[in-house]
Amino acid sequence: EFKAQHPGTTFNVAAEGLTTGIAAIIDGTAQIGMSSRPTKPEEISAAKAKSVNFKETIVAYDGIAVIVNSANPVKGLTRKQVEQIFTGDVTDWSAVGGSGGKISVYTRNTSSGTYSEFKELAMKKRDYAPDSQKMAGNEQIASEVSKNPNGVGYVGLAYTKANGIKVVAIDGAMPSKESVLGKAYPYARPTFYYTNGEPSGLAKQFVDFTVSDAGQKIVEQVGFVPIK
Repeated sequence: EFKAQHPGTTFNVAAEGLTTGIAAIIDGTAQIGMSSRPTKPEEISAAKAKSVNFKETIVAYDGIAVIVNSANPVKGLTRKQVEQIFTGDVTDWSAVGGSGGKISVYTRNTSSGTYSEFKELAMKKRDYAPDSQKMAGNEQIASEVSKNPNGVGYVGLAYTKANGIKVVAIDGAMPSKESVLGKAYPYARPTFYYTNGEPSGLAKQFVDFTVSDAGQKIVEQVGFVPIK
């Protein structure tokens, strides 16, 4: 839609995790860095050393959904149980109301903002289980969980419709537009665009488009929660 309004515009999108996006703003190879967490103090320091001043724009909200295989009888977990599963304190489904079987934990890889954000939101900043398996993206986590009856992982709201998986309620709350905006769902977060100072030219027009009514309609269509 933005390209239709701005003929000749080209996008070079590298979906490689937020660490790459933040680094690209610092070294000047990107005009917009997309992120699912706020910048860290060490990233701000590295930016300042290169005279880069981050400008943060919230463009959408997202819920991190905990998913299991569709054949798993577990329908809900408590926050404590989620922490225990992902840290490896609990290793068998029978301990959380399942029918038994060694739990296979799937996470994002370390360059993903969701990897660290989930530790903050769900794990009290503890380490992941030593035998957890790191995946490159939401699609890969959903795919592995769909193939493994004992699998568990997490994905953004936009990926919860994948075949072979189901979302579990957390303390009785399911992730949705309403529960994310109303803060009833515990694993919710804003998502950001970062630029070096105030964006200009096409970059500014694209940021403005994303937060406009038309842009926010697209945000909702692709499975995120609009900011307004």
